[in-house]
Amino acid sequence: MEQTQGLTVIGEKFPSVTVKTTHGVKKLPEDYAGKWFVLFSHPGDFTPVCTTEFVSFAKKADEFKALNTELIGLSIDQVFAHIKWTEWIREKLGTPIPFPVIADDLGRLAQALGMIHPQKGTNTVRAVFVVDDKGIIRLIMYYPQEVGRNVDEILRAVKALQVSDKNGVALPENWPNNSLIGNKVIIPPAGSEALAAERMEKAKKGEIECFDWWFCYKNL
Repeated sequence: MEQTQGLTVIGEKFPSVTVKTTHGVKKLPEDYAGKWFVLFSHPGDFTPVCTTEFVSFAKKADEFKALNTELIGLSIDQVFAHIKWTEWIREKLGTPIPFPVIADDLGRLAQALGMIHPQKGTNTVRAVFVVDDKGIIRLIMYYPQEVGRNVDEILRAVKALQVSDKNGVALPENWPNNSLIGNKVIIPPAGSEALAAERMEKAKKGEIECFDWWFCYKNL
């Protein structure tokens, strides 16, 4: 894999790469074929904010698994540092880390995915990549080093993506707890006058709900 800093975008195929992890050597995305995975980077081992994140990810790991989704951590620390840190979390905080942590000590994967901010030295930023069961990058989030992530939001986003794929719908803000339409889902906007009229007719019959022809929604 070419070692260049680039901007990875949603919809791209995750780059094929062999990595060292705390669970042995893995090839991404091939080893996760048929599964979704969440790859999240952290600035460094033995740091307070990262530790709180790892504990939260570990506690939510079963909920991700229920969505056919695996977790993978990453930083540019070496594998022995990852092992020692995860041991410390287990022993001191009572939380085993069930997912692998990539030791990207040469920074190749971090560079390829744009995880290293040029003004932050060699540490990785807090990046999140949600990759689907076909190896396609579906969501990217970046957080600064100073602000920890919300693991519940990442879990919500995975659920929303899977619901969208399965049902051909869009999901509102904070779904399934949107302040406007609750847990209902949005029907893609009409692309023609005929379809717009059809939508409004369905709304009159109570088959769907619409604020207008371009904003229709329904129960799953």
